[in-house]
Amino acid sequence: VQLQASGGGLVQAGGSLRLSCAASGIIFSINAMGWYRQAPGKQRTLVASITRGVGTNYADSVKGRFTISRPNAENTVYLQMNSLKPEDTAVYFCNADLNDSDVWGQGTLVTVSS
Repeated sequence: VQLQASGGGLVQAGGSLRLSCAASGIIFSINAMGWYRQAPGKQRTLVASITRGVGTNYADSVKGRFTISRPNAENTVYLQMNSLKPEDTAVYFCNADLNDSDVWGQGTLVTVSS
């Protein structure tokens, strides 16, 4: 099983981007999917997650600006990022609990210019 992330890029402050992450392989269960980010010189931190039977969770810094979704409980999770700020610049990583295993996708770079 693997995760494939896409959608990063360069955007001006105030702009929007949408990240996608698709899970593939033989998948019996997806308990949670989410996004983390890591800025240069900083630790990787949770941005948003969506958990089966629980709902969504967001970092305080992105509440009201970012929306995580997983339409129809499919194998793809999206992160809609609006009102982007320079401090959102980071490598964004997709993460998921697939078949009760913790799986990471490759990172996708988001750069927000001021």
